[in-house]
Amino acid sequence: MQAVILAAGEGNRLRPLTRSRPKVMIPVANRPIIQYVIDALLENGIRDIVVVVGYRKEYVIRYLNRLDVPIQVVVQERQLGTADALRSAESEIAGDFLLLPGDNYISAESIARIKGERNAMLVAEHPSPSNFGVVVIRNGWVREIIEKPEEAPTFTVSTGIFSLTPDIFGYLHTNELPDALSSMLESGERIRAIPAADWQDAIYSWDLLKMNGRMLRSITPEIGGSVSSNVTLRGTVRIGTGTTIGPNTVIYGPAIIGDDCMIGAHCVVMPNSSIGSRVKIEPFTYVADSLVMDDVAIGSHSRIVSSVFGQGSVLGDHCTTYPRQALFEVGEGVLKAEFGAVLGDGVKAAPFTTFKNCVVGNNVIVEEGRVVVGLVEDGVKVI
Repeated sequence: MQAVILAAGEGNRLRPLTRSRPKVMIPVANRPIIQYVIDALLENGIRDIVVVVGYRKEYVIRYLNRLDVPIQVVVQERQLGTADALRSAESEIAGDFLLLPGDNYISAESIARIKGERNAMLVAEHPSPSNFGVVVIRNGWVREIIEKPEEAPTFTVSTGIFSLTPDIFGYLHTNELPDALSSMLESGERIRAIPAADWQDAIYSWDLLKMNGRMLRSITPEIGGSVSSNVTLRGTVRIGTGTTIGPNTVIYGPAIIGDDCMIGAHCVVMPNSSIGSRVKIEPFTYVADSLVMDDVAIGSHSRIVSSVFGQGSVLGDHCTTYPRQALFEVGEGVLKAEFGAVLGDGVKAAPFTTFKNCVVGNNVIVEEGRVVVGLVEDGVKVI
C-alpha cells in the first residue's frame, strides 16, 4: 500500500516558530514531527511513501534524503490548499493509498486500524473541535463534515488521516480536501469513521508542550555523553553523545538532552523537558516541562518552566519564565492559554528578564530587567 504525506504547509498559527521552518520540521522530543508519521507507516510495513513539500521545502528534502528508507518527493509549487497538494501527487499514485498530514503525531496502532479499509477516515475526540473539521457520525459512517464551525455539534473531529482510492481525484474540484470529501458523501459514496488509538496535533505554539510530553513517553534511556559521578538521574533519561553533565545536577525523566550540550553544575532538569543539541545551560538553572531547540544558551540561576525556546536563542543570568493563564487574540477570536513563554529563533534576553505568558517573535532583543508579556513581533527591541 502507498502513503502520501502532506508536508507543504507553513503552519502559520505556530508562528514565530514556523517563520524559518515548516511545521513538519519542528523538533518534538528532539525529532521532527514528520519522523513520527514515517515511523508509524514503517511499523505497519508501508514503505512506498510519497511526501508533498512546498513551504521551506529545502529543509524537508534535506532531512528526507538522510533517512534509510527511500522517499518519493513531490513539490507543490504554490500552497493553495490540501486538495491542491494531493493533486500534485496524483501521477505517483498507483492504487489505494493512505493520506496523512505530516505535522500531526499518529500512532502505529491507529494506522493499523485504517490501512485495510477503503474510503475511511480516522476520527478522534478533541476538547476544541472548532479548530478542526467536525465529523457527524451515524452507525459508524460519516454523515457530514463541518469545517471549523463556530459552534460544533460534536467533539468528534477528523484527524486528517484517510484511506482512499484513486476515485478521490474525481472530486477535487476546489483546493481544499474537505470539499472533496463532502462531494463524495453528496454523491452517495460512503466513508467509514474509525476511532484513532492515539493522535495529537499542535494548533498553536504552546500546544507543542503537550505533544512534547507525549513523545517523551516513548524514548529509550541512553547515556551517550559524560556524566559526573554525583549526578542524579531518575526515570527515563536520554543523553546524547558529546554532552557533559556537571556535578550535583539532577535530571528527572522523561527527559532528553541532545548531542554536544553542556549542562552546568547544580542544574535541575524536570520531567517532560527536551533539550536540543549544542545547548549550554549554566549552573544553578532549573528547566521543567519545556522544549528547548538547538544552539540555545541559558544563563545561570534561571528558571524555565512550560516554555518553548526557538533555535539560537540566548538568555542571560537570572532569567525567568512565569506560567500563568491569559487571553490571546487569535485570528478574529480570543483564546485562553496557560504557559510560560514561546520564544522564536534568535531571541536575545539580557539578565533578569522575566517572560510572563508571552509569545516573542524571532530576533527580538530584550534589555536587562524587563518584564515581557503578551505578543511581541519579530525584530522588536524591548527597552
